[in-house]
Amino acid sequence: MNICRVHHVAIICSNYEVSKDFYTRILGFKATNEVYRKERDSYKLDLCVGEEYQIELFSFPSPPERPSFPEAAGLRHLAFAVTNIEEAVKHLRQCGVKTESIRIDEITEKKFVFFQDPDGLPLELYEV
Repeated sequence: MNICRVHHVAIICSNYEVSKDFYTRILGFKATNEVYRKERDSYKLDLCVGEEYQIELFSFPSPPERPSFPEAAGLRHLAFAVTNIEEAVKHLRQCGVKTESIRIDEITEKKFVFFQDPDGLPLELYEV
């Protein structure tokens, strides 16, 4: 087997419109395809992250809540690379998104910060 890269990440949200706004307007991801699946009462939104990666945003009626924060079985957090973390944090805060304090990775000495999406999914910005 030769896995060459991550193709996409799928996220289930509890409020489709709120999450769609968060990922498109606040984080700036481009919506490339949106489908409503009537038989599932569910939306699927494909979001372009840069040139290589994609997030699939799904809505389902009454999805289960995350059992604990931030550690839970499965995905711990999702990290996005940014070139200027101070500007990115300023933008998030201006949009009403709470962030933790910027920290320094003790191994790489790079800056990073954590915040959450509308459903409490832990997200990270990592300065490259």
